[in-house]
Amino acid sequence: MIKGSCHCGAVGYTFNHVPKRTTSCNCSICRRLGALWIYAKVPKITITGPTTAYAWGERSLAFHSCTICGCTTHWENLKPDGADAYMAVNLRLAAPEVVASIPVRHFDGADTWTFLD
Repeated sequence: MIKGSCHCGAVGYTFNHVPKRTTSCNCSICRRLGALWIYAKVPKITITGPTTAYAWGERSLAFHSCTICGCTTHWENLKPDGADAYMAVNLRLAAPEVVASIPVRHFDGADTWTFLD
């Protein structure tokens, strides 16, 4: 289990899954956020606290941030596939030793929509 929280502590997450890797994406929003994403099916993630959502373009994802300190905590799929719906949390909000223990995979969300390794 991985726990993370925003800077002020108002929003937290519990990730009840063991990720094999975290993803660093270079799309227009992820590169600006500096997030490292870990993914799981929706029931394996619990989010607590006040967030505000931001979606743009095709509006398939909503990025959530703490309403107090502004840290981006997670994204949710706005077009979920039923029981197979996934979401992601920002691993950078977990303890530094947890972040360092999970290998990073780089994803080209800006151009080719493929992993770069």
